[in-house]
Amino acid sequence: MPVKFTTMEASLAENVAAPRFRTLLLGIFAGLAVCLAMAGVYGVMSYVVGQRSNELGLRMALGASPGDVFRLVLRQALILAGMGIAIGLVGAFAVTQLLRSMLFGVKATDPATYAGVIALLGGVALVASYIPARRAARVDPIVALRDE
Repeated sequence: MPVKFTTMEASLAENVAAPRFRTLLLGIFAGLAVCLAMAGVYGVMSYVVGQRSNELGLRMALGASPGDVFRLVLRQALILAGMGIAIGLVGAFAVTQLLRSMLFGVKATDPATYAGVIALLGGVALVASYIPARRAARVDPIVALRDE
């Protein structure tokens, strides 16, 4: 049986290929999860604004400005997103024990990572709820009251 000679770089690349591939897959699935979260928040907020159009029209007829309605819808979306992020953080702390063996050079409970995720998901919720909030601010009070 002949002896196989390889360089250190080739041997290292062969040894880290599987963990690198798993990390790539986790990154891809994380990106897809963020896209799904954004679509989900948009869908829920769009549905809620559609269901509450009569109420929002009544608020505007009674003197609420479009900015007040816009802030009301955004505040509701961010409160819901905040509760979801808090529940997700609890789940993330519970799952870190499984991922501890796959992390190199980073602690499983790295505060910077958690802060980045919180900022990213908060931004995603803000962007996804912006369009429904803008639509709610443009509700015509006369049309909303006429439908009632």
